[in-house]
Amino acid sequence: MAAIKSRTPSGSDPSGPGPGPSSSGPPGGVPTRRWAALVVIAVAQLMIALDATIVNIALPTAQHALGFGDTDRQWVITAYTLSFAGLLLLGGRIADLVGRRRSFLAGLAGFAVASMIAGAAPGFGVLVVGRALQGAFAALLAPTALSLLAVTFTEPKERAKAFGVYGAVASSGAAVGLLLGGGLTQYADWRWCLFVNVAIAAAASVAGRIVLPAPPSFPGARVDWISAVLVTGGLAAVVYGAGQAAPHGWDAWQTTAPLATGALALALFAARQARHDAPLLPLRILADRGRAGAYLAVATAVVGAFGIFLTLTYYLQVVAHFSPMRTGLAFLPLAVANSASGYLVGALLTRRVPARLLIGGGLLIAAAGLAVLTRLDANSGYAASVVPVEILLGIGMGAVFPPAFSLATAGVSPREAGVAAAVVNAASQMGGSIGTAVVNTVAIGATAGFLREHGPSASRVDALVHGYTTAATASALALTAMAVLVTLLIRAGHRWEHEGLHDGLDPRSALRGGSGRR
Repeated sequence: MAAIKSRTPSGSDPSGPGPGPSSSGPPGGVPTRRWAALVVIAVAQLMIALDATIVNIALPTAQHALGFGDTDRQWVITAYTLSFAGLLLLGGRIADLVGRRRSFLAGLAGFAVASMIAGAAPGFGVLVVGRALQGAFAALLAPTALSLLAVTFTEPKERAKAFGVYGAVASSGAAVGLLLGGGLTQYADWRWCLFVNVAIAAAASVAGRIVLPAPPSFPGARVDWISAVLVTGGLAAVVYGAGQAAPHGWDAWQTTAPLATGALALALFAARQARHDAPLLPLRILADRGRAGAYLAVATAVVGAFGIFLTLTYYLQVVAHFSPMRTGLAFLPLAVANSASGYLVGALLTRRVPARLLIGGGLLIAAAGLAVLTRLDANSGYAASVVPVEILLGIGMGAVFPPAFSLATAGVSPREAGVAAAVVNAASQMGGSIGTAVVNTVAIGATAGFLREHGPSASRVDALVHGYTTAATASALALTAMAVLVTLLIRAGHRWEHEGLHDGLDPRSALRGGSGRR
């Protein structure tokens, strides 16, 4: 395909020298720096993804070092996910307004500073503030990274490979976080689970200033701050309410009050978007059936991932008595299977197989892995009972994320690419946050029910395992149901030769400012 001219468009991002690498090069020509840009974007996404779990294994050590109680420890995790999920749409809009390259670099710098604050925390309060700041800058960085990828790779074959790499990194980052967290906690110090981000962000920032493109910004657009408050507060309230279900139950006022408040705020947000002349989230982005299916698939796949992280982490450490490092290493088959599947799907299959078969099939494979987990008992061996679960879940998630991420951002004008990317990241965070809360609540309830049913003679270990397997059953059913729904939502005839553009938009023409109708 013909190369896009490298002249700087009106209103382009002035944060770097020139417009950066073009999104494609001429056939047979010298490759541009877009593949180096992909490495920078993937590294940033890996940092964001692994930070959702890297602190999990370090949490008992951090709790002992800082002296906070069991009721407070959830906030070390929740502070990150709350600010991340709640600020994503605002982060995506800011990226569209001030320029994605500038926003990306600012997000890296802010994430590094927040990691330093959290890592050096003298007490619980500073640790939570640092984690919340990490989530806030991740909310700026994540949609910026995905939208940069979407506008950098527009040629179908290269786009498929790029999203394969990105999807593999995004879906395996949580497992990598568990592995890295275990190693740093056992052989260095729990604070290095946070300090490590400073080195990653610094390296990505230096490289990003050299290789990242500078697509146009749209400074004439406006931010509807009322909508920003409604969606941020609404998402945060929903995530907070879901997190309260584990300690208090779903029918407690501590759970229902924030859930109802969040639902009301989100309803008001949706009504405002339908009437506002410059909406924070144009509802037409959600109107496309394929894009809606992609959002739902990402959210549900993350439920399965975080469900297994929760249940297997506790099973391996509490029941099987694995050390933190050994627990981290135990998730290595999941990370390897996920990365291999993600790249295979992205590089070879997304342009040959209908998207709905890849996404729906991936969800079913992941559900099969969770179904295997339901056979776990207190005496199950790691190799025979845990490894098959991880491999199936890794393959399944690897098949879901590359086509879902590509479909979620395809066919969107450059002006709205940041918002579209923010929505898919918000779906991931909401799925992980709510999924973890639901899975944890199911496991706790099943464990309590087992103890009541079997009386004083009941084995505590057997009760815990029963809770884990019950939670795995619920997760498997959720993934199976979503596989059917996604298959129905995404068009049967859609193939990736058309780059997921249901509305007929050609992104190459859109980048040049044309309508792109074919």
